[in-house]
Amino acid sequence: MPAYLAKPLEAEHPPILIVVAEIFGLNDHIRDVVRRFAAEGYLAIAPDFFFRAGDPSKESDIAAIRTIVMQVPDAEAMRDFDASLAFASSLGGDATRSAITGFCWGGRMAWLYAAHNPKLRAAAPWYGRLDGERTENQPQWPIDVADRLAVPCLGLYGGADPSIPLELVEKMRARLLAAPAPCEIVVYPDAPHAFFADYRESYREEAARDTFARMLAFLKAKLS
Repeated sequence: MPAYLAKPLEAEHPPILIVVAEIFGLNDHIRDVVRRFAAEGYLAIAPDFFFRAGDPSKESDIAAIRTIVMQVPDAEAMRDFDASLAFASSLGGDATRSAITGFCWGGRMAWLYAAHNPKLRAAAPWYGRLDGERTENQPQWPIDVADRLAVPCLGLYGGADPSIPLELVEKMRARLLAAPAPCEIVVYPDAPHAFFADYRESYREEAARDTFARMLAFLKAKLS
């Protein structure tokens, strides 16, 4: 499986951060985000877990992109994230201090991987869909696993995101109250979907800067 990895130059055993891409795949934006996290002291790795179905980063048609994404079974993606963690560990990353983050579809995956791998120290999903159609490849959604999360989670969402209604966010929050680990969702009232993606019209600089700083503080607290 292809992956993009960056690590800090001076840390011997830095914490590991899995970065999960949007539906647009391992594009320049995600590579840049990986480097940003490496600059903050993390061995960051973004696996190209879509690669068996295609390369959405080379597609311009949203229908073609969705076709690729929907072909990837969640169970396969979980194994790919396991493999990414093991690979990062083999390069000197500290697997006992590992976390996951993801954007959009990757945010959904970050919630699910937190349920899959309770050994993680933290998860930070960004505006990942919380509920949707259940299929053979996608049999469950974050709302289904919320009450059994044993990994501390910080969800970062936009209040002006029509694809994730605030009523659903509140339902997710209510279920998180029963989770074994402390989990919270922070909503930025005026932010749309994909407000962190600085290559898209949805980008909101103030919300993006604040969420990045908030996430770094969360990771530092959980991975120290």
